[in-house]
Formats: sequence, structure tokens, C-alpha cells
Amino acid sequence: METAKKKNELIAKLRSEILSLQGFRPPSPGGSHTNLGLGPIEKAFPGGVFPTGAIHEFISSLPEESAATTGFMAALAGRLMKTDGMCAWIGTKRNVFPLGLSPFGVAADRIIFVDLKRDRDLLWALEEALKCDALSVVVGQIKELNLTESRRLQLAVEESRVTGLIHRANPRIATAVAAACRWQIKPVPAKPVGGQLPGVGYATWDVSVLKIRNGEPGRWRINWAEDHFEHITETQQVSQEHLLQVG
Repeated sequence: METAKKKNELIAKLRSEILSLQGFRPPSPGGSHTNLGLGPIEKAFPGGVFPTGAIHEFISSLPEESAATTGFMAALAGRLMKTDGMCAWIGTKRNVFPLGLSPFGVAADRIIFVDLKRDRDLLWALEEALKCDALSVVVGQIKELNLTESRRLQLAVEESRVTGLIHRANPRIATAVAAACRWQIKPVPAKPVGGQLPGVGYATWDVSVLKIRNGEPGRWRINWAEDHFEHITETQQVSQEHLLQVG
């Protein structure tokens, strides 16, 4: 009996060490963790905790998916920044209007936009930003990323504990990368608010966690309600779809 107990303790320790190497660091006993308010989505992650200080990869293939992904990442960034954090937003083709991020809790004066002309400079800028522990989150828009390059980014966040949100819009090949998880965000008609017309209201997304080591991939309907995420149940989805049809 004692031998079985020791084996279980050893397995648990090894699992914890492996997760740590993959970017998952659960809060210490009695400690706290960043609650992003993602509701049932957080159950997908090991220990039910959104992995901060890790790389998150977002894949999109269509322009509307890219726009939805940008909005969802902005909402995540706002939650990660809290009231006094800073964000670096890095890319070669900025498609974000700074003041347009305010509905997601991201103040324009707390974002450092880095606009680069050459793709080859993008990886270097991302790596350097992810090393800066004065930042809460780094949003990177990079189309192509291989396993070796992504490992450099993962090594950077393991030291700084900065969270990286990497958006790969329409990559040639969706290659495997060293990320805590892979997301896919798709737009859906907005949740009506008050007396507004169907389809006009809070931003709503179809959120999928495609890959997550030692976790549970899944798919959820989420919308952004003023200052927080809100999970939409299947019953609510049916009701919204009915409103759109009759509207």
C-alpha cells in the first residue's frame, strides 16, 4: 500500500514537472491565479487554470475569422492587464484601431504598438518583448512560425512569466509549434442587447481549443458583455438563432 502511494506521488510530481516545461505552472497551495472569467473554457486546461506565462497560438484562415480572433485576443489582453498592466502589440500590418480596443478593457495609453516593415524582424521583436517582465501580455501577429522559432518564444516567457498571444492568420501550413494550446475563433451573430436588432449587440464568438496537452479540447459559444466574458448555453444559442430567423 505504501509502495503504491509513493508511486502515485512520483507520477504526480513528474506530471507537474512536465507541465511546467510545457508552460503550465499551477498556483502554489494557498496562492492565487489570474481568473479571466472564461467559465467552462477553463476546465479545458490542466488544473482548470488558464496558463499564464505561456504561449497561446491562434489560427485563422478567413478575414472574418481574423477579425474575430483579434477581438477575442483583445478581450483576453484586457483581462490579463487588469488595471495597471502594459501590453505590446507587434506586427507588420496593423489592422487594429487603438481606441477600438477600449470596449474590451484595453486602454490605448497602455499599449505599445510595434509596427515592422519586414517579416524577418518580427520574430526578434516578439522574443525581446516576451523577455520584458514589465509587460503583462504580448500580442504578436505572425503568419509563419516553425517549431524551433516557437521554442525560442517559449523559453523567453518561462523566464519573464509574460503571456504571449500569437495570431497566425492564414499560414501556408499549420505546423506544430511549442505553444501551451492552439485556439480557433470564429464569428457568430452578436447577442442582441435591449431593443436592438438581431445580430447587433455584444461581440460573440465560437471558441475552440483545438490542442491542449494534458487537457480537454472543446468548443464553446462566448460573448463579451461590457467588461466580462459570458458563456452562452445551448438553450440560449437556440433562442438567439430563432431571433435571427424571425428578425
